[in-house]
Amino acid sequence: MKQIYFDSAATTQLRDEVIDRMTDVLRLNFGNASSTHNYGRSSKSLIENSRKVIASYLNVSPSEIIFTSGGTEADNLVLRSAVRDLGVTEIITSKIEHHAILHTVDELVKEYGISVQYVNLEANGQINFTHLEALLNPSKKQLVSLMHINNEIGNKLDIEKAAKLCKANKALFHSDTVQSVGHYKLDLQQIPIDFLAASAHKFHGPKGVGFAFIRKNSGLRPLIFGGEQERGYRAGTESTHNIVGLEEALKLSYDNLEAESTAIKELKAYFIHQLKSNIPGVHFNGACEDLNESTYTLLNVCLPIAPEKAPLLQFQLDLKGIACSKGSACQSGSNQGSHVLSELLNKEQLNRPSVRFSFCKNNTKEEVDYVIGVLKDFTTLK
Repeated sequence: MKQIYFDSAATTQLRDEVIDRMTDVLRLNFGNASSTHNYGRSSKSLIENSRKVIASYLNVSPSEIIFTSGGTEADNLVLRSAVRDLGVTEIITSKIEHHAILHTVDELVKEYGISVQYVNLEANGQINFTHLEALLNPSKKQLVSLMHINNEIGNKLDIEKAAKLCKANKALFHSDTVQSVGHYKLDLQQIPIDFLAASAHKFHGPKGVGFAFIRKNSGLRPLIFGGEQERGYRAGTESTHNIVGLEEALKLSYDNLEAESTAIKELKAYFIHQLKSNIPGVHFNGACEDLNESTYTLLNVCLPIAPEKAPLLQFQLDLKGIACSKGSACQSGSNQGSHVLSELLNKEQLNRPSVRFSFCKNNTKEEVDYVIGVLKDFTTLK
């Protein structure tokens, strides 16, 4: 049976070079980075070099990169501290953000009584900038949190426009860039963003490590206490091998970005063409059909399959060796439908199955053809 992995938005396969580098660190650099002897200094040196390399790709100071366990922790650190320590009384976000944002905001409402405003969406899920501007109020202490790339439908935010609009209105701006770091170049000297979150396993790095970008002199304070690691922002012994793996993965992603992104974009365009040609009535969710308005790494499609057959689709795809997702991986084990698609699709569309296919450098057109064949057989099956 074929084995085809079209779920890179959930996680990516480690690059061989990353595995090799991490293995070397695990074997040779096992010292605690807080120790003052040679073993500790060796680990500390690796961590600080990784911080410098990562900072260079974002055009920021190394001191503005804080290592975390991943994007969710980074999001929590920023949002919770902004309310607790910076006096933010209102958060502006959208209803199609990742649950790391939405659930955190819900808790902040309960704990601190802050107000929340949800920016209107266009029919394809893009942010309505006119409404965002109307919500901004320089007389309030506001934080805007809008993701760069939507993890379910792939919509791409004009992040520079959003950041400059927030800055002009004295609002803090945070972005969950988990699906974009490693896939898009972000010059944070040109983009006046205050905070962002990233996760290594979305760009062929290890799970369990990511980072927050925190603009210097922000006033943010830690969520985790116990030590002075990560400039006091995050207590706990650093995971040296994971941090080095993150650095290596990011370096390889950006060093190969032009060639790999071009190939993946061509693959996505081919997938779109094949879907249109072979699956009459297919609907592309959000803006994912538009190669300019969405990421090149993701497609989310609503298939013309009767509701009574819909529950069998995921089983059939898995049976045929195709790994994909019915929603974000964070909720694929839940019986609840996608909160993102619920905001965008009509009742008839919601009764049909939607599937997210997401791609990486390892995928091929032959794999697309195989998937199309399986989908075509299933949609025509009586």
